[in-house]
Amino acid sequence: MSATRTTTKTTAEAINEIEGYLLWESEKSRARERARAFTAALPWLTEAQREHVEQRYTQDHLAASRDHLRRIAHRSGELRTEYEAVHRTLKRRMTAWCTTCTALTTVTVLLTLLSHR
Repeated sequence: MSATRTTTKTTAEAINEIEGYLLWESEKSRARERARAFTAALPWLTEAQREHVEQRYTQDHLAASRDHLRRIAHRSGELRTEYEAVHRTLKRRMTAWCTTCTALTTVTVLLTLLSHR
């Protein structure tokens, strides 16, 4: 069973990597398209200037996207930690509540049985 979990985890990680790669390639394509749209509004640029501006615009856009993704990943990690802590607390409370209810039910049943003897 542990081999299955390892395989599943590896498969999930591979899928995440492929998805991440495809999303980043899409972001790069979108950055290039936005750069072309930006330079299209500047008709006085020479071809060399246009290429240079597009390259710089694309680099800037991708750097901003990378920063956003890092912040999102960091915050996701923080939220995961917070939610796991809340989940552990709720799980402990629920276990304590169920144990208490089971104990009370057991005592009630025993007292009922003893009172009928």
